[in-house]
Amino acid sequence: MKFAYWLPVFGGWLRNVEEENMAPTWDYVKKLAVRSEELGYDTTLIAELNLNDIKGESAPSLDAWSTAAALAAVTSTLEIMVAVRPTFHSPALLAKQAANIDHISNGRLTLNVVSSWWKDEAKKYGVHFEQHDDRYARTAEWLHIVDNLWKRDHFSFQGKYYQVEDTILQPKPISRPRPFIYAGGESEAAKDLIARQCDGYVMHGDAPEDIAKRIEDLKRRREKLGLPPMKFGVAAYSIIRDSDQEVKKEIERITNVKSYAAGYNNYQQWLAGTQLEKQVSLEEYSVSNRGLRTGLVGTPNYIADRIAKYEEIGVDFFLLQCSPQLEEMERFAKNVIGELASA
Repeated sequence: MKFAYWLPVFGGWLRNVEEENMAPTWDYVKKLAVRSEELGYDTTLIAELNLNDIKGESAPSLDAWSTAAALAAVTSTLEIMVAVRPTFHSPALLAKQAANIDHISNGRLTLNVVSSWWKDEAKKYGVHFEQHDDRYARTAEWLHIVDNLWKRDHFSFQGKYYQVEDTILQPKPISRPRPFIYAGGESEAAKDLIARQCDGYVMHGDAPEDIAKRIEDLKRRREKLGLPPMKFGVAAYSIIRDSDQEVKKEIERITNVKSYAAGYNNYQQWLAGTQLEKQVSLEEYSVSNRGLRTGLVGTPNYIADRIAKYEEIGVDFFLLQCSPQLEEMERFAKNVIGELASA
């Protein structure tokens, strides 16, 4: 089992706690990334939003791609998974940019492709916003171009959304045959795209029985297409304490978000812009990505047993959030990652 974590580019993960002691600054994320390698974490995911989804639109947040390039230069083993939204990037230019970061990192760059959901953000940044299935149709063309430019030169393509002619991209990425591509989504359009064009499926948090169904679904789709197996990751919010009473107290602290919280309007747009298998309560949304449903919440022994259940159904890695991040990641590494490695 591998352990990844979201880089706190928004200054935290809690919509009801104003100050989480994890500032959205280069100094903090650099310190966190360097320390995470020492603690045994495998991957960091850098979310891409130009407005702050967690703390409110007026709050600061870090740019994903310049942060990724900087982290590539100051780390040595960490996989740098960068979220990318096709509507915000020309495929040929992004392929060139990503190939350069892949060289800086010595082959550690991966992509997490996200079909945008935030209409207001797109409008404010001058980007065209499309309906759900149209966004996935655009993403399919976008991925086709990026994939081909990473593999060969003199590539041309004429599609509905993009056109490139006799394009050359040098140097090619170090990663072979190309950098690894993840994506997530629960609609039919999303799952069809992921099965055809991606290498890994990242899922919102849920119970093992629900995650098992999604894994089997994607496995069947891949087998029908004659494609190799995928990697599977699950979002989780982690809380490790020595007693159930301490756990309960912490859950209460992080889930009492109110409708007047700065991120509440984003919650409404997110619900309107996605197609989920299950609705998300406001309390669950307070920690994002349905992370509490995964159940990595409890004593160290309980969490180790819970992780084993996910491993049995084919989960390859967890994408963790926690708060305050550095302190909780230290706790998780000592009580879970270290113990699993010893076992």
